[in-house]
Amino acid sequence: MSGQVANLASGKGHRDENFPVASFLLSAKHRAPVMAFYRFARAADDIADHEQASATDKLDRLARMRAGLEGDAAGAAEALDLRAVMAERGLDPVHAGDLLTAFERDVTVDRCADWAALMDYCRYSAMPVGRFVLDVHGEDRAIWPANDALCAALQVINHLQDCGKDYRTIRRIYLPLDILAEHRATEADLARDHASPGLRDTIVALAGRTRSLLAVSAPFAASIRDRKLAAEVAVIQRLAESLVDRLERFDPLSERVHHRKAEAALLAARAALPMLLRRTA
Repeated sequence: MSGQVANLASGKGHRDENFPVASFLLSAKHRAPVMAFYRFARAADDIADHEQASATDKLDRLARMRAGLEGDAAGAAEALDLRAVMAERGLDPVHAGDLLTAFERDVTVDRCADWAALMDYCRYSAMPVGRFVLDVHGEDRAIWPANDALCAALQVINHLQDCGKDYRTIRRIYLPLDILAEHRATEADLARDHASPGLRDTIVALAGRTRSLLAVSAPFAASIRDRKLAAEVAVIQRLAESLVDRLERFDPLSERVHHRKAEAALLAARAALPMLLRRTA
């Protein structure tokens, strides 16, 4: 495969993500389809974010992912595995297709014009993940708006935490350009060891908008029928709220924003236990 990278896998697994993926809180019967969806998403993400692969190679590989979803035996293995799981469980394949649209966009679009454009990206990159998990659990689609707000918030938090790394490694900027300009921040600021005053103001402003999304998703966990899923969503909501607080106080270019394991575990326990106890009662 001349000029191409034979294996684009990053080696990253579900335990390396910023937020829980199919944690022990989920029922065992629901974990398999969620993990199949995660493996599919991880493979596509690794393709889109690879530092050396060409855009043509990436799009070709993502096309194989989509072919697998559509039943082509020559399609990517992760897509064929997910297709089989979805068929067995009667799950809607639209979410996986939407997710691929986001990864295809990552290859061809490396800047975000404004908040509306960022939310449109989240519509494909983040919201389908939560929607799929809700479908796995047979939850009412009427609660999708709360899911969408939480998933969008998680995506923006990840973008803010990784804004320097995204720019340095793949020259991609998810921070809306109009908000950067409003605070007199430049692309070059993302390559620095410390955030400039303008970049800090941009991050704080976007953290504030993310807090508004989390206000919309605050009732989400309580609206979920499945007790264990409700507990996991409560954990994710609490971790996200804490990370927004940290982004308002810390510089992601020079300081640690991610929770340490003990801190995350304490926040998770405090969020999950009341939900589990209330649902049990």
